[in-house]
Amino acid sequence: MASGPSVYWYATRSPGAVALLLLTAAVVLGVLDTRRVSSPRWPRFAIDSMHRSASMLAIAFLAVHILTAVLDSFASISLLDAVIPFAGSYRPFWLGLGAVSLYLLLAVAISSAARRRIGYGGWRAIHWLAYASWPLALVHSLGTGSDVKSWWLLALALACMAAVLGAILARVSWEWPRHRGRRRAALWATGAFSLFLLVWVPLGPLGSEWARRSGTPQALLAHNHAGSEASQ
Repeated sequence: MASGPSVYWYATRSPGAVALLLLTAAVVLGVLDTRRVSSPRWPRFAIDSMHRSASMLAIAFLAVHILTAVLDSFASISLLDAVIPFAGSYRPFWLGLGAVSLYLLLAVAISSAARRRIGYGGWRAIHWLAYASWPLALVHSLGTGSDVKSWWLLALALACMAAVLGAILARVSWEWPRHRGRRRAALWATGAFSLFLLVWVPLGPLGSEWARRSGTPQALLAHNHAGSEASQ
């Protein structure tokens, strides 16, 4: 532990993983549409409440995730690095995707609170941003996490992908002739993102020297190399 990551480095993993699970649950419930999945046993208002709670809890766990990452001294991530997309020195692009995802979620939360003022049309338009926040969060998790080759993170990402993919396929299959253009667009977007992951993950996070190629500072790479040699 003296030469490796700090306690904060390990602590930031748990809230980050939980936030991804909660965001996945919120997206799945939103995609399925409470009007279609509700029943006498699970009324619409109960599912709506679950959807909102999952979204708010995801933001809360993201706040803890960011705080522990900033407090950690192993990787130099300042508060500005965490909240200003693509401005940091540690894997800036992949870290920036997480910041963009957070802002999209905050926009949805704020618009929901001001729904009466902005109107249903404005609220619904902003609410669609939640769907964009999920793929960004998933790619951020795979691109930024130093433990991306761990089985648990890969299993988590696969489970989240399967849940969202299943929800989209179920939603598209319902009343297929209606809104055919939008349903086809959803299928194309889902297929493109799935293909991207199939190509990028083996060549990127699971490929050789991903730490260097992803933008890890040279000083941190040298520290890790020195630590591995000292342990041999």
